Amino acid sequence: MTKKINIAIVGLGFGAEFIPIYQRHPNANMNAICQRNVESLNKIGDTFGIEKRYSDYDELLKDPQIDAVHINSPIPNHAEQSLKALYAGKHVACTVPMATSTEDCMKIVKACKETGKKYMMMETVVYAREFLFVKEMYEKGELGKVQFLKASHQQDMEGWPDYWPGLPPMHYATHCVGPVAGLLKLEAEYVSCFGSGTISEDLVKIHNSPFAVESAHIKFKGSDLSAYVYRSLFDVARQYRESFEVYGSKKSFEWPLIEGDKSVIHTAKKPESEIPEEVEVPDYAHLLPEEIQSFTGRGVYDSAENTHLSFAQGGGHGGSHPHLAHEFITALVEDRDPFPNAAQSANWTSVGILAHESAMNGGVIVHLPDFFNI
Repeated sequence: MTKKINIAIVGLGFGAEFIPIYQRHPNANMNAICQRNVESLNKIGDTFGIEKRYSDYDELLKDPQIDAVHINSPIPNHAEQSLKALYAGKHVACTVPMATSTEDCMKIVKACKETGKKYMMMETVVYAREFLFVKEMYEKGELGKVQFLKASHQQDMEGWPDYWPGLPPMHYATHCVGPVAGLLKLEAEYVSCFGSGTISEDLVKIHNSPFAVESAHIKFKGSDLSAYVYRSLFDVARQYRESFEVYGSKKSFEWPLIEGDKSVIHTAKKPESEIPEEVEVPDYAHLLPEEIQSFTGRGVYDSAENTHLSFAQGGGHGGSHPHLAHEFITALVEDRDPFPNAAQSANWTSVGILAHESAMNGGVIVHLPDFFNI
């Protein structure tokens, strides 16, 4: 493949992490960057040698040379910026979540249908080395029949930017919904969620969301499987943990309880003491072009002198960033849907939105919109 995709990165906080990846990808041209803060825009542009710089997103979208935008702006801007880009004729990659309402998720799915452009939500966990390890086990048949899936995302968000305080836990749930839906590429059909505990009053009043923890069960359409996911953001004592676990008839995989410990494989029909086995999850850089393989182990924000909150908490997202960029670029070169595509991204995002709605109404079952048959 010799085709190159001209890409622009929008939002240069966490977004700067992807600049050197696109610069080295054999099918990408790191064409432009965009940020409202001109001083920061120029500093990053100078650091990475990028000449084309925009402080106005609408002006960037008028640039006919740009094929695709990778959006890393604050959560409240995701839907509006994604829709503007699609209708401006640009493909879209967007950091999570897709939107903050199911209505906006539906608008983005419809925009892709109307424009023929591609959309990918850049969900890190489904490209983290642990997920790729379990996916390989599943595809080889080592798990046997998958019986149950579970995931969690627990994090202390105190001190994060202005739109985070008091956020309902399930409004940022794709890191745990994505892997349980993504392993077998299942469609969430309905969800029931309970809230537990109470955060401080000053946080409650921001979003009228009282719960310290929200835990949800997801039922998948056309499948005998369900999944359990839980989230916490404030006033819960827990080391950062994005976990994904899968239980099969032959083997099961469990995420470590403590960062830095090894994952555990349970194998059926062994003597009880031999069922669990600690495993070192390998890196999956070999799946990538040689030019970007090194980015599974390091990045812009890995040094002590240059940190970002998403790296200080989260361990660099499991080496997922070059895999995400590669999937997006390759999908555009091959003219296919990326994974996750618009409908899958809408489904995963809406699980969290509707799970919170369920929790606020005592755990009632809430059905998801059908994003796949529009």
